[in-house]
Amino acid sequence: MPLRHDSADHASTDRTFQVDLRGLVDLLSHHLYSSPRVYLRELLQNAVDALTARHGLEPGAPADAFGIRLYADGSVVRVEDDGVGLTEADVHTFLATIGRSSKRTDQIAEQRADFIGQFGIGLLSCFLVADEIHVVSRSARTPDAPAVEWRGRGDGSYTVRTLPASARPRPGTTVTLTPRADAGEWTRPAQVHALARHFGSLLRHPVTFDDGTGGTGAPGGPGASVGPPVNPEPAPWARTHPTPGARSRALAAYGEEVFGFTPLDTIELDLPAVGLKGIACVLPEAVPAGRRHGHRVHVKGMLLSEQAEEILPDWAFFVRCVIDAESLRPTASRESLYEDDTLAAVRDALAERLRAWIARSAASDPELLGRFLQVHHLAVKSLAVHDDEIMRMLLPWLPFETTDGHATLDEFARTHRTVLVTSSVEEFRQVAAIASAAGLGVVNGGYTYDRELVHRLPEIRPEVSVADLDPGTLTAHLDPVDRETELAAAAYLAQARDALAVFDCDVALRTFQPASAPALLLDSREARHERTRSQLAREQQGGVWGDILGALRQEAPRAQLILNQLNPLVRTAVTIDEPELARTSAEALYGQAAMLSRRPLRPAESSLINRSFLDLLAHALRKDS
Repeated sequence: MPLRHDSADHASTDRTFQVDLRGLVDLLSHHLYSSPRVYLRELLQNAVDALTARHGLEPGAPADAFGIRLYADGSVVRVEDDGVGLTEADVHTFLATIGRSSKRTDQIAEQRADFIGQFGIGLLSCFLVADEIHVVSRSARTPDAPAVEWRGRGDGSYTVRTLPASARPRPGTTVTLTPRADAGEWTRPAQVHALARHFGSLLRHPVTFDDGTGGTGAPGGPGASVGPPVNPEPAPWARTHPTPGARSRALAAYGEEVFGFTPLDTIELDLPAVGLKGIACVLPEAVPAGRRHGHRVHVKGMLLSEQAEEILPDWAFFVRCVIDAESLRPTASRESLYEDDTLAAVRDALAERLRAWIARSAASDPELLGRFLQVHHLAVKSLAVHDDEIMRMLLPWLPFETTDGHATLDEFARTHRTVLVTSSVEEFRQVAAIASAAGLGVVNGGYTYDRELVHRLPEIRPEVSVADLDPGTLTAHLDPVDRETELAAAAYLAQARDALAVFDCDVALRTFQPASAPALLLDSREARHERTRSQLAREQQGGVWGDILGALRQEAPRAQLILNQLNPLVRTAVTIDEPELARTSAEALYGQAAMLSRRPLRPAESSLINRSFLDLLAHALRKDS
């Protein structure tokens, strides 16, 4: 049955959302802010923005003419500034309306980039530690403006009243909090000072702290006990130093103070277009590839985040940065950066600074470059794969595992005009000793980026050729035995092939160095996977299709057990005429070669090794008895 609509149903009335302030504060504390400690950051930020607006009104005033004063004695926390202040109308508009920010007014809309906060919810963070916020403010825009008092409470109510000018003789704002009992962790004097240092050490306005232990208890009042200044010095990159060496040492000392390690080197970062300055500290120890360290990011001097990963590209995991920027946008929580075109451009520009440092080290400080590559070669390899300039510059310097030991490609190419590269670590370990003895130059291409980079060596050394190593390449360099020896060993080789058929393994007799190696197992991971796939397909299909797949399986690459005729044990084994003992010795040689390859053993191979050992032991005991 259709619903009936009366004309009255179409009438509507505009209404205003009702905000549950306690619910909103709970939302902020659990989902926007990482910790109640941010209340002090928000108060400092509001004070800094008020000072910025004050300087806009009085541009001729000295930079240190206006400041911020903190007071905490355990019973109250107070933040006072000499900023632009608020009129009574401002108080109603900005303090009593959630989400409204004074930074959005028409008069200063074009100056919003000068302010840290632009979301109008910062003051609510004070309800994370107090049930009431007390604000006394006097506007600098009107010379005879009265002082205004605003009291906001956690239940959503507030009061506003005008005070005599004597209540606030100078323009500015004072915010006072009476902490709740459960907020002592964040409002004790020592903690307030530590938080102020943490968030505001790079602020450009003077910030002082008073713990109230020496006198009147009024911030900056007579006899007040003022503790260590919050920001005693400008940012280290803004200071002057007598020599470049002194500057470098000072920046390194600051990096060690912030991050807790002595940097391998420090890289100055300066992007005037976005007002960014700072340093990148090169880590003295290697880190796993892809692990992104958090960086310490300040916006207009205020600490935004200690874990900002997005400021640098993924490959730059060999540095940790401290930066202070003017034009980067914080998110609503002001604990991370807003991903926009500006941030993307900054990321690219900082990446270019790191590339330039690598290039400069390669050109002028080979010792530093060597120490850097020894620690961070994996990071540079990841960069070189995608950066042709870095690849051409540094590829000869990068270390690789080779049959000549760990060496740079430049060193290796001097003695090997043909460079062979394996596709896996396992394959390199199988062939390294034999290839070295045969005079072949083989590079382990099994590590991340290595194979791809080795194949690019001819781009910078055209006289060198690079090829993938395959079993055929190696066996071609193993010397064949004479025909008479081959015929004498034919019966044993047949028994060995039959015994190892279950592993799709062929057996051959060659001579190669070192003579101490009885056998070499050549079997790539790809070949094993192909045989396993074919076997499973044949078992699942059965019938005619199984026969067809079985025929195709015979064409799949097979493993090769190469017996070394130069080895005394092999020379004895090939003369065995007892079938069972011949099979057992062949299984033992296969098992030993499989273990030397250092690849994971399949269950059947582990069983074969145990069985062949016990059978040989039983044979020896029977013979002795």
